[in-house]
Amino acid sequence: MNATIKGKQVWLMLAVGVMCFAFASSMSAQVQTQTHTSSGPAVHEVTVERGEVVLVEGNDLVVKMEDGSIRHFANVPESARVAVDGKELGIHDLKPGMKLERTITVTTTPQTITTVQTVTGKVWHVNPPSSVILSLEDGTNQQFKIPKGQKFMVDGQETDAWGLRKGMKVSATKIVEVPQTVVEHQKQLTGSAPPPPPPPPADAPILVAVAEPTPAPAAPTELPKTGSILPLIGLLGSFSLLSSICLGVIRKTF
Repeated sequence: MNATIKGKQVWLMLAVGVMCFAFASSMSAQVQTQTHTSSGPAVHEVTVERGEVVLVEGNDLVVKMEDGSIRHFANVPESARVAVDGKELGIHDLKPGMKLERTITVTTTPQTITTVQTVTGKVWHVNPPSSVILSLEDGTNQQFKIPKGQKFMVDGQETDAWGLRKGMKVSATKIVEVPQTVVEHQKQLTGSAPPPPPPPPADAPILVAVAEPTPAPAAPTELPKTGSILPLIGLLGSFSLLSSICLGVIRKTF
């Protein structure tokens, strides 16, 4: 007797499992869902950052920004590219002195996701205002929760949960609108190489500085080797002789 009861319980459980599976399958087949996304006007915000390359070491980049601040960009990916004078350069092609400009465009777009679910069937049981059981076209029954303010169409007339009766063929539509905001970031990096130094004018002479040798100090002046005191002695002798003659003349006179 107990074995028979247990066997019936097993078969009942299996039957309930099959019904649940059929219920889930019929739900996906009978309830039609459509989703539509509408977008509002987009808002664009553009930010421009300018700087000069100070140091490039491996995949690290140091840039002096326009406001004088120093920014360190660590582990710049190999795929990063900057358009410099019409050429696409990587991190290892950047040189100190290059001017960089990064333009960041942030686009904010409001969107509304509208989900429309439609179900059609006959009222099998209604428990207003919370739920209703409908008999669907495939012969299965399915229970639905009734949202607050939900309306049903019965023979072209609109009614609420309190107006439903068993056997009525009804059609219900559930509309859910979910607002969201989509934000997109777009970055563009450009740059320019430092200008080369200007060449000298074509017709202007190029001055070359040549170091002149330093003149040697002048040697001290010396008397010639032929100089001696003999002329001086002769001059003194002549003077003495002239003095003696003058003395003799004076004595004869007096």
